[in-house]
Amino acid sequence: MAKKEDFTPEEWTQVLESIMLTGIAVSAADPSGLWGTLKEAFASSSAMSASKRDPASNELVKAAVIDFETPQGRTAVQQALRTRCANCEPSELVQRSLACLRDVSKILDTKAPGDAKAFKAWLQDISQKVADASVEGTFLGFGGVRVSDSEKATLADIAKSLGTTA
Repeated sequence: MAKKEDFTPEEWTQVLESIMLTGIAVSAADPSGLWGTLKEAFASSSAMSASKRDPASNELVKAAVIDFETPQGRTAVQQALRTRCANCEPSELVQRSLACLRDVSKILDTKAPGDAKAFKAWLQDISQKVADASVEGTFLGFGGVRVSDSEKATLADIAKSLGTTA
């Protein structure tokens, strides 16, 4: 089982950052307005909390969530996200997020081959929960779809970036 100490500080920050970027990529693919964005952010944080409580969760997932909840972990992720997301439009944010996920996939495959599959599946689960959290394209609460075409495409791109598609 891989643990934080198996990664360099920079690699570990990228692993932590990937937790946020899976949801950010989906949200940026089709911005949902204030309420939708709040629902999507809540879906991401709920998925993290559920993983920590789930006795069947992968140990690397639990270690990442626990470290993410520390002031040092949050600060590292916030600084990394500020750097990665500075001055970019939503479409560019999606591309930067996908690039980070490709890098994290390689890091996990190299440093945590036994845990990589479960961690990547968890990241995909977070992105799906974010996509499902808000109805897209509504007008005054009417119409819309649960997951927009842009979000579906981004979910596919996330799977490709993580190397989890056939």
